[in-house]
Amino acid sequence: MTHPLLDLPPLSAARFAAIEDRVARLLGTRQDVLITQGEALLPLEGAIRAAAGPGTVALNIVTGPYGQTFGDWLRDCGATVHDLAVPFHTAVTADQVREAFAAHPEIDFVSLVHAEAATGNTNPVAEIGETVRAQGALFYLDAVASVGAEPVLPDAWGVDLCVIGAQKAMGGPAGVSAVSVSERAWARMAANPRAPRRSYLSLLDWKERWLDAGRAALPHAPAQLEMLALEACVERIEAAGLETVMARHASAAAATRAGALALGGGLEPYVHESRDAAPVATTLRAPADADASELVAAALAAEPALPLAAGGGALAKEMIRVNHYGPDATPEVVRGALAALGAALAERGHPTDVAAAHRAVAETYADSGM
Repeated sequence: MTHPLLDLPPLSAARFAAIEDRVARLLGTRQDVLITQGEALLPLEGAIRAAAGPGTVALNIVTGPYGQTFGDWLRDCGATVHDLAVPFHTAVTADQVREAFAAHPEIDFVSLVHAEAATGNTNPVAEIGETVRAQGALFYLDAVASVGAEPVLPDAWGVDLCVIGAQKAMGGPAGVSAVSVSERAWARMAANPRAPRRSYLSLLDWKERWLDAGRAALPHAPAQLEMLALEACVERIEAAGLETVMARHASAAAATRAGALALGGGLEPYVHESRDAAPVATTLRAPADADASELVAAALAAEPALPLAAGGGALAKEMIRVNHYGPDATPEVVRGALAALGAALAERGHPTDVAAAHRAVAETYADSGM
């Protein structure tokens, strides 16, 4: 008996290349785009290990947990690392980056997360990109959460290594990702004797065996289901229009923020300024006398399908995250999350006004024209 997910025809090199080309168009880039056969941590780590080594002097911008991870990888590569850490309730600024360059003019590599879904903030990449270009440094960007939810423009922003994944705003699976690579980045990798070779992490192997060979034959069997799912994600975004998809995420973020403020019960936005708030996830600070993880557990006990999570690690007791990305960037999800959190707070003696929260959500969507 045939099965639609198992009995598939082979994925050709031409089909694989065509999907890469569609991803490149989504990013508005003329850089090389490689689709990597794994979750986004694969190209995130592979790009750092390819481009950084003992001679690298890196500015690692930390606005959440992924920035901390990148610093660890850079140090493991032998790079000299200067961390620029800002509180997780805000975003980094181009002025702070310029100050770091003035203090360490030898910096030649910059790593940054665009949107930190884990902490709910987003960074002004366009302004930072101008500063990085003036410095002449290589610019590495994690746009895994932001792609599809806000503009991601590697060429316009001067990004040399831009990593994306399908699993958040694109609404797809976690098992496929991609990276755009500038000519400057390829040259840096080629000059790095520590760049991974004959390795699953090796971008240079893909370049030589796939791109330089004219994309005529795949180096290994592709992750077929994930590739087809990625193609479907891009098709869906193209059909709706990227601007429409981004507007849907922006409206969900604004409505969640407004609804949480109207709900009361001691909830407040974790990211202080709305301009610094990511469109993929809204983080909320739990009341001082409540445990965020317990509130989330109570809300999910009532509504298991809601995209709610407590903060990770040390943030588990104070942060609640509403993940309104991909198919969850809807008014129904926003209202459901606020209602469930309101009920969990009320059970613990924190008065809430779910009706007021729903009115705020409706008004925000009306104002946005969605």
